Amino acid sequence: MRKLKLGVLVSGGGSNLQSIIDSCETGYLPAETAVVISNKPEVYALERANKHDIPAYTLLSKDYKTSREYEDELIFILEKHDVDLVVLAGFIKVLSPYFVSKFTRKIVNIHPSLIPSFCGRGFYGKKVHEAVIEYGVKITGVTVHFVDEGTDTGPIILQRAVPVKDDDTPDTLAARVLIEEHKIYPEALKLYAEDRLIIKGRRVLIK
Repeated sequence: MRKLKLGVLVSGGGSNLQSIIDSCETGYLPAETAVVISNKPEVYALERANKHDIPAYTLLSKDYKTSREYEDELIFILEKHDVDLVVLAGFIKVLSPYFVSKFTRKIVNIHPSLIPSFCGRGFYGKKVHEAVIEYGVKITGVTVHFVDEGTDTGPIILQRAVPVKDDDTPDTLAARVLIEEHKIYPEALKLYAEDRLIIKGRRVLIK
């Protein structure tokens, strides 16, 4: 059976990318990382891809006249590598409805909170954990969801809770949340690869 081909979009270190690559190589995830694309130059995620002989590209917005031209190139590369599912792994760039329409229900993202809390525009990376601690919630977590035209608004695939400790800093909390990210993302992708997800409105059912 043909393995699911993943196109992973990154902007930084790529630890979630590594968890996906490792899960593919061990056979846990019946998929292959077909291509990695970064919107920032010289990030460590690109080195991770190179170490595993995965085609890697850097696409910088400044090199294109318009967002449409940028996204057209992104689409071209993904289609060139026969990508079945676009995986956002720390990709700090909002994709337009135009791009999303080209991969309807074929884009997934991971977010370091329990959506719909602490999500949307402006909530990414360390900012999420700062907001969690400032608000005083006792539970945060991780969400894997399909991407739609909004920001962090697509149907939720999986979530995992992470307690917030009294002495947490944004860095200590981020570290514990990241551990769960590395577990839940391959798990969600495995469900997709095995065709076990059914989308009904806003709900994602697992069969």
